[in-house]
Amino acid sequence: MYKEFGISDEVLKLAENAENDLKDIFTDIEKMCEYNSLKVLRAFQKYKVSDIHFNSTTGYGYSDIGRDTIEKIFADVLDAEDSLVRNQFISGTHALTVALFAFLRPNDILLSISGKPYDTLDEVIGIVENKSSLKSYGVKYEQIDLVNNDFNYEEIKERVSKNDIKLIEIQRSRGYALRDSISLEKMKKVIEVIREVNNNVIIMVDNCYGEFVDKVEPTSLGADVIVGSLIKNLGGGIAPNGAYIAGKKELIELAAERLTAPGLGKEVGPTLGINKNILQGLFMAPSVVTSSLKTAVLASKILEDLGYKPNPRYCDKRTDIVQTIEFGNEEKLIKFCQGIQKGSPIDSDVIPEPWDMPGYTDKVIMAAGAFTQGSSIELSCDAPIRPPYVAFMQGGLTYQYGKLGVLKAIQNII
Repeated sequence: MYKEFGISDEVLKLAENAENDLKDIFTDIEKMCEYNSLKVLRAFQKYKVSDIHFNSTTGYGYSDIGRDTIEKIFADVLDAEDSLVRNQFISGTHALTVALFAFLRPNDILLSISGKPYDTLDEVIGIVENKSSLKSYGVKYEQIDLVNNDFNYEEIKERVSKNDIKLIEIQRSRGYALRDSISLEKMKKVIEVIREVNNNVIIMVDNCYGEFVDKVEPTSLGADVIVGSLIKNLGGGIAPNGAYIAGKKELIELAAERLTAPGLGKEVGPTLGINKNILQGLFMAPSVVTSSLKTAVLASKILEDLGYKPNPRYCDKRTDIVQTIEFGNEEKLIKFCQGIQKGSPIDSDVIPEPWDMPGYTDKVIMAAGAFTQGSSIELSCDAPIRPPYVAFMQGGLTYQYGKLGVLKAIQNII
């Protein structure tokens, strides 16, 4: 079967050796899965989920008890006062945009303290000119870069102490930057530093790729609001679209009125039959995130053994599901991504090529043979085509499928 799939004995031996070395790490990841599964199950039982909550609404979506219960469950699981979980969100970028436009007003200052945010926010903020950007509405943007993969605590403390910053944005995952993702330990420390000098500034965390990787979320550490996508971790590979915003109740009310309309807020929004998928996706999410983590750890171990530069290393503590591999070679990078596509269940015969993608400044190659378009909790791999030619891999609905995809990609570069 492996030979029919195009995986050689050499590559199988690499995987076997790696798995033998990773047993203890896999056991720790599975313990985290059990903890987060308990958290989700407790919330389902607390709010007495029944098949009545799977019902659908259309039109305005008034009195959708399934939607309202979902938002209570998400708030509970994410340690937040309230949440907005909607299929009307197109993506994580859309949810972040709604949040930023909800919380910021003309002449307010937005400060990013983890360097430049993800590429798709460039035109949202106005880093790249756009007539619909925050900048076009008079919102000002400032940025403090990381230093040696950590926050510049002194500069942040000095800048925030002036009390003129409205919102601080922290991006937990690395995006397409060649930095480490932000650990929860560092996030806790920087939030404490900020609160020493300023209790009014809104602290917002882009939580994409980070949910259920640890026992707590940034809201447990003092963040006011977190934002994420349902076609990443919390959708469990089942939610077909959507995103969430969770945090303080007054901020969620603002976000809801930005998504719908002032005076309507959370009271409207038809679910169109998606409630069951969102609930089942959340239920499966701890297990799926575990599969993604184990897939990433395996890839990191094998590729390091082959002489490439993975980040994180297989033995590092993780804060998200993203695995990067520095190839230092454009052809190897492209071949690895194409190998991931060959190992996918959907469009496995398609050969991805770099292209000019909306929202990105470099050509990007994206491999994702996914059941849901753009889903990155399903095994996917993408990369901007620029030195040092780094692939960004994430996802894996099951470890077995993730492993097969990784082995196919490794076979493609050997």
